[in-house]
Amino acid sequence: MRLPVIVAAALMPVVAWFSQRGAFGPDNGSLSDRYPTLLVAAGYAFSIWGAIFLLDLSFALWQARSRYRDAPALVRVRPAIAAGFTLTALWMPVFSQQWFWPALAIIWLALACLAWAAVRLARDVDPLPAQAWWAKLPVSLHAGWLSLAAFLNTAQVIVAYRLLPTERMLGWSLALLAAMALLLSALNARMHGNAGYVLAALWGLVGVYVAQSASARPGATVVAWLALALAAALLVQTAWLRARRRRKLFSGHLTPGD
Repeated sequence: MRLPVIVAAALMPVVAWFSQRGAFGPDNGSLSDRYPTLLVAAGYAFSIWGAIFLLDLSFALWQARSRYRDAPALVRVRPAIAAGFTLTALWMPVFSQQWFWPALAIIWLALACLAWAAVRLARDVDPLPAQAWWAKLPVSLHAGWLSLAAFLNTAQVIVAYRLLPTERMLGWSLALLAAMALLLSALNARMHGNAGYVLAALWGLVGVYVAQSASARPGATVVAWLALALAAALLVQTAWLRARRRRKLFSGHLTPGD
């Protein structure tokens, strides 16, 4: 499975390049403007994809080294990572074609694959040399951003098909924000306060605050401050999780799965 990971990692930036040039239809920014929501982040926040693609490709090349071919930690997660990368690449043209229901299914499947892989890597109590940077960081950063992007995409589908009121979006936007908070906190807990995962989540939440604090839509200010509050809560949770894990390490009470 080493080669599929490399191919999938290389595919993402290539597809993104064509997507941004309108090869598949309107780019993501144009569609976001066409279907505005209270959960969309500021445009600059999406630049994180450049870092994600670069780190994912670095991981793909690193895991392909012969010394890591049969490493149990990598053997377990390679299929899920290859699937997550492939689904990420597939989402771009599907979304540009405005096939919103398939795109929504794709982004949630990509999140499921990469979140599972990130949890497995983060919970490995006997990590490979350099795994923290070459494996955990790229996969967890990607999973962290998708943890927000999946909800942003869900909100856009709701607006595109007018499944819920589009003039009064605050109620259902708060429900999505609450679900996002539960997912972020649950995955962060399972990863013991993973820095890459939290960094991506914070970047996105601050992006939501920036976008919504400047928006005149009803309810935007409420969502802006709640996004900032969620970012602060995630930071507090991360500090607590990491401190608790350090105490267990020093006391010798750390067990597999802790």
